[in-house]
Amino acid sequence: MKFALFYELPVPRPWTERSELDAYHQTIEQAVLGDQVGFDSFWTVEHHFLEEFSHCSNPEVLYGAIAAKTERIRLGYGVRLLPKPYNHPIRTAESVAVLDLISNGRVEFGTGRSATRAELEGFGVDPHETREQWSEALEHIVGAWTEDLYQAKGKHWQMGGPRRVLPKPIQKPHPPLWGATSSTEGHYEIGRRGLGLCSFTVGVPPEDLAPRLEMYRKGLDECVQPVGKFRNSRAATFTMVHCAETDDAAFADANVAFPWYLRTAVAHIASLNDWMGGKNLGSYAYAAELDQVIKSGAMDHLSLDFLRETGSAVVGSPTRCVELARRYEKAGCDLLLCLVNPYNLPHDKVMKSIELLGREVLPEFS
Repeated sequence: MKFALFYELPVPRPWTERSELDAYHQTIEQAVLGDQVGFDSFWTVEHHFLEEFSHCSNPEVLYGAIAAKTERIRLGYGVRLLPKPYNHPIRTAESVAVLDLISNGRVEFGTGRSATRAELEGFGVDPHETREQWSEALEHIVGAWTEDLYQAKGKHWQMGGPRRVLPKPIQKPHPPLWGATSSTEGHYEIGRRGLGLCSFTVGVPPEDLAPRLEMYRKGLDECVQPVGKFRNSRAATFTMVHCAETDDAAFADANVAFPWYLRTAVAHIASLNDWMGGKNLGSYAYAAELDQVIKSGAMDHLSLDFLRETGSAVVGSPTRCVELARRYEKAGCDLLLCLVNPYNLPHDKVMKSIELLGREVLPEFS
């Protein structure tokens, strides 16, 4: 199993003129350290309008800055939103190709649909069309990368005649493709399309991921024609991670940030159910389930004790972090996306965590 740095780019209140500036520059510094200590890749989300939780609305600019300051670490879209009108597929193909050239072929292209009311409603996206639009957009992107002349002729996007979409990525036939999902059936669908899996299921023990990863592998086995020109058979999942010299120090550092992140993430997704007013959520049915969890009051009692006792977060000394990471490896995870700052962890403590992980945890999995 390999390890990646994963970021939402939170900006906790109270805000100052420097809050967002510091968040971005500290993230770049952390990515550079991650490159130096052996992390496989650096990934961020693309989110919009999610105050405090994520101020990462245009991550590819950040990727370019990191590409210029690093040599080895790969750059992962975690994920690029494909439904209309978030990102036009031809513009996406162009942008990813530029990053692939600048980084000398270090791009991992993760894709997704988004799953919050703030974003879907804010951009006027119909939740019932996102899966169809995601699928069509991905086909256009692959076509633009791999065909000399390409013409989009789809339901949602069209081009007025063939065009030479430039530039082309340096990785041939194209960068590895990934798909994000939270639902069990989504894991199967990602596998059936021959995509790498970004399993965005947080706050559960790694053993709970095993059946979902089995569904993904089942889909891979049944994949006849991958969306891309090759199958990406790697499975990634993300979890909150913090490492300190001792268990007690790590627990104290994470005591506020870890529960805050999970409660806030669940609330953002559950908001979709309120917006839809009890109507059929289709492929977002899990939002209704999360809404029920909130209304039951279960999230009010969420604590770091629960997360660490169940192994639902990797937090502790290097020895403990190794033990917990082994459980993700046993569950079938190929790439562990480490959310190293879920909310308000100080920069110096995140840097120390990355250093400890690189020096004492990652070598145990090499």
